[in-house]
Amino acid sequence: MDLQDQLKNLFPNHVPQVEPENTNNTFDIWIQDKPLLCKYEKRKGKPTTIIDGYNGAKSDFKILASLLKKELNVGGGIKNEKIVIQGDYREQIMQRLIALGFQVKRVGG
Repeated sequence: MDLQDQLKNLFPNHVPQVEPENTNNTFDIWIQDKPLLCKYEKRKGKPTTIIDGYNGAKSDFKILASLLKKELNVGGGIKNEKIVIQGDYREQIMQRLIALGFQVKRVGG
């Protein structure tokens, strides 16, 4: 008897809710006309990747930041309307943004 059968015995009237899965990992993020700027900087001696130039909704901006951080398994955040990712991940970020439909421009070295 597996766990699902045990739960059915304990709670016979319960109907489990199945959440629809987002199979293609795309979200309804507002795509803009101007390209996003992908920069590399060192802050306090540590490499950081900065995405700048997004002019969509703030909620979409947060979704985009969390999506990038999850896919790269790195830390980061949003500061002064810029996405700051810990580490030099310009190539991976640019590839993912292009796959999402954004235009990306690399700035700096």
